[in-house]
Amino acid sequence: MKNRIIKLCLLLTVMAFATVDADAQAKKPNRPAKKRTTTPAKKGSTTSRNNNAENNAAITPPVDTVKPAAPPPVAEIKIPTIKRSLRNDNAIERNLVKDRLPLAYEHIREDDAAYLQRVWREIDVHEKMNLPFVYKADGDQGNQRFINILLNAIKNDSITAFSAEDDRFTTPMTFNQISEQLVAKPRVIQVPDLVQDPDGSKGIMRDTTIIEEFNPDKVERYWVKEDWVFDKESSRMHVRILGIAPLKTVTNEDGSFRDVTPVFWVYYPDLRATFAKHEVYNGKNFGARMSWEELFESRMFASRIIKSTISNPNDEFIKVYIKDPILALLEGENIRERIFNYEQDLWSY
Repeated sequence: MKNRIIKLCLLLTVMAFATVDADAQAKKPNRPAKKRTTTPAKKGSTTSRNNNAENNAAITPPVDTVKPAAPPPVAEIKIPTIKRSLRNDNAIERNLVKDRLPLAYEHIREDDAAYLQRVWREIDVHEKMNLPFVYKADGDQGNQRFINILLNAIKNDSITAFSAEDDRFTTPMTFNQISEQLVAKPRVIQVPDLVQDPDGSKGIMRDTTIIEEFNPDKVERYWVKEDWVFDKESSRMHVRILGIAPLKTVTNEDGSFRDVTPVFWVYYPDLRATFAKHEVYNGKNFGARMSWEELFESRMFASRIIKSTISNPNDEFIKVYIKDPILALLEGENIRERIFNYEQDLWSY
């Protein structure tokens, strides 16, 4: 019995040693990891220089060496600068013009407007009575041509100009748009290049830009839009100017006259304050000079009727349905007499 117990103990001891040896062989030894060492690049080496150059190229944008193109030229009306007198340029003190204001219109009630007709007139500056429209002298208010007064008022006095496509003052125009209407847009043409081809034998051409200058003497006509109203309360006929439009001449390709067309419209009530400070040339008495506002209100200009609302259901100009210019002029006089006779026929003697 004792021998069996001793054998069992020896067997268990041998099995325990065998198990420990197997576990020791299964485990791997923990070895310390080796550190990698890199040799630092020497200062000023080729690799470092290339890397710096690439980084600088990526940061610095490329420089554009091409010169920017010049902006295209635009039409421009060069209005002379107003030069004021540093001394009194008159034998008397003329201070009334600076303080002159237009008189307010008499109010007309809508119920009292028993008669209303609209008339379009044309003013020709070549007529003797209309010569003040082209008076070329300079004064403290600038050049005294009527077109220059209009352009100065639009550019400097913030007067609104309206498109000539509609005479009801619906579409405002800028001063640049007016310049394109009065002065043609700059155009590019081909001319011989005398620098590279002095004698013209090679046929070398170059581009040149033609810019026309504004000539105020070419504005020879104006349109006036006005209403004739009979006020039954005061028993008198009133005329109220609504708008003024300068005209430019349209020519054919051979330079012959074709027609005239309005450039822009300005609302006359907006201009009354400006017109009151500009005097009109008086060839009979240079000292007694009225203002432009007084000239229009006093009807001191010659004109002819070119359109009206009298018997005109198609809203056409007289020249459209009367081709003969003499008969068209007589028709305008007939319209004037019909308006005049309406007021006269209301009276009985």
